[in-house]
Amino acid sequence: MTSGGEIHWIAIMNAFVIILLMSGMVAMILCRTLHRDIASYNETVTKEEALEESGWKLVHGDVFRKPEYSLLLCASVGSGVQLMGMSLVTFCFSGLVFLSPAHFGGLLQYMMLLFTFMGILAGYTSARLFSTFNGESWKTVASLTACLYPGIFFAIFFLLNLLIWGQASSGAVPFATMFALLVLWFGISCPLVFLGAYFGFRKGPLELPVRTNTIARAIPEQHWGYSFSSITLTCGLLPFGAVFTELFFIMSSVWQHQFYYLFGFLTLTFLILIVTCAEISISLTYFQLTSENHAWWWRAWAASAGSGIYVFLYSILYFNQRLQIDKTVSMMLYFGYMFIVSIIFALLTGAIGLLFSFQFVRGIYGSLKLD
Repeated sequence: MTSGGEIHWIAIMNAFVIILLMSGMVAMILCRTLHRDIASYNETVTKEEALEESGWKLVHGDVFRKPEYSLLLCASVGSGVQLMGMSLVTFCFSGLVFLSPAHFGGLLQYMMLLFTFMGILAGYTSARLFSTFNGESWKTVASLTACLYPGIFFAIFFLLNLLIWGQASSGAVPFATMFALLVLWFGISCPLVFLGAYFGFRKGPLELPVRTNTIARAIPEQHWGYSFSSITLTCGLLPFGAVFTELFFIMSSVWQHQFYYLFGFLTLTFLILIVTCAEISISLTYFQLTSENHAWWWRAWAASAGSGIYVFLYSILYFNQRLQIDKTVSMMLYFGYMFIVSIIFALLTGAIGLLFSFQFVRGIYGSLKLD
């Protein structure tokens, strides 16, 4: 037990080192570079000097432009907020010993119920963001938020359960339970998503500090490191590194039937994950804007969501090194469930990164004096 605790503390310290490094970078951006930029941009300049300006001020008329596939982005962020709300409440109740990790089935039931009732947050967030993009139909974004990712999860879960049924295993989920899940989904979660979307759309778009130009500004040729794939793979490694150790113990609890009691460490790791995702996305967004690339929405999301790829890659490594599974159905169950976990982790971290980046962009452009 002592060695396990020491491993957790070492992991926490390593995560704090990551946070300190990222915080130093963000502090340098905010306290030095960004402060200098704002001061110089707000100075009275001649017309010739204004034409020679460069940097993130030049894209102020396009920085809040509606991104491509905005409907999918809104649904992804809304689902991520739903997962974040479920996680925070679960950690609070587990830390207060209201939920016992010894009863793993009961813990999953509580998480499922919490996810269902957090649908109102998902609908509100997605509809409010969709309204900011000048979207017209809140019912469309509500439908996508309520059905897209839960539908993917349920479809994978149902197919995997069919495989278990085919093996005549007692571990198969009974039909009554499957029906109960559908009732929770369509009877409670979907109406709550629509209710939240109604209030979110009625609240109106988020206040933006600058107006969007009619014609989009051309984006200069960008360095290969700012491509979507490069950002996803490089930036996603940091959030994964912050939770690597706790992920190992959680997977051991699920797949090797070991008990996981250290919810205090897990809560602290989750808070570290939030800070890491926020800082990596903010840093990436700033550097992208300084290169006069105003298409930052999806990249801010991918900077943190890329950690889901590493979760799935780690599950492959864990399978090869820790598990002795040779049956085809068991292998499909393992990788099917880990694929769901990877998507959930990507949605959670992506929503954190984009929402913090959005507040950062609103803050820096709100500090400019624009004609």
